[in-house]
Formats: sequence, C-alpha cells, structure tokens
Amino acid sequence: MQSVLIVIHILIVIALVAVVLLQRSEGGALGAGGGTGSFLTGRGQANALSRATAILAAMFFVTSLLMSIIAGWNRAPHSILGKSPVAPAGQTAPTPITPGNILDQLKQLEGRSNAPAPPAAPAPAAPEPKP
Repeated sequence: MQSVLIVIHILIVIALVAVVLLQRSEGGALGAGGGTGSFLTGRGQANALSRATAILAAMFFVTSLLMSIIAGWNRAPHSILGKSPVAPAGQTAPTPITPGNILDQLKQLEGRSNAPAPPAAPAPAAPEPKP
C-alpha cells in the first residue's frame, strides 16, 4: 500500500512541477507588477493551468497526509521514561538513578564510578608435574 502511494505521490510531484513551469510569468518581483490581470480576478482563476495547479497541490497535500498516517500505523507507542538501560552482552545493567535533586544524582553516580572493582575469581592452579 505504501509503495503504491509513494508512486502516486511522485507522479503528482512531477506533474505539479511541470504545470508550475508551464505557467506564464507575470513579471515583477513576487507579483508586484500584476496589475488588473492578477491571479485573484475571475478570469485568472478560470485559467486551466491555475486550476490544475490547485488540484495537484491539493492531491499532493492529501497523499502526504495519507503517507504519514500509514507510516504511523506500524509504530508501537512507547515511553522513553519507562525503559531501563540496556547493558551490552556480558555486563550487568546499571541500577537506575533514584529521583531527587541533581546534586544527589551526581553524588550517586560518583559513588558508582569510584567504587572498587569486585575481586576477580582466583585462577585455577596448574597441576604440579610429577618427578
């Protein structure tokens, strides 16, 4: 469904660019020299290229909204506040920081980083060779 909508959207974009490029330029800076034949007159709105531009722009808007809605269907809602940190393989996950002011949290983090490492397990002794 998404791929079909994307193809339709691209075709609308190409048509919209072509219709805009085919329109007659009125000259002047940003329509300042439009005079009596401006875009907002009854005759200007009846122009086929202007109507095609409006229709294609509306279709572009609709397809853009549909694509964003369809993309949102596959997303599962989640909260970043409810997740616990994930530790890499072979390590234990750190304990979550208790709520409090920022100084308490920094002291708690500092205490974790300065804590001595747990003693390593003694290596198994090699068997003594027999004489």
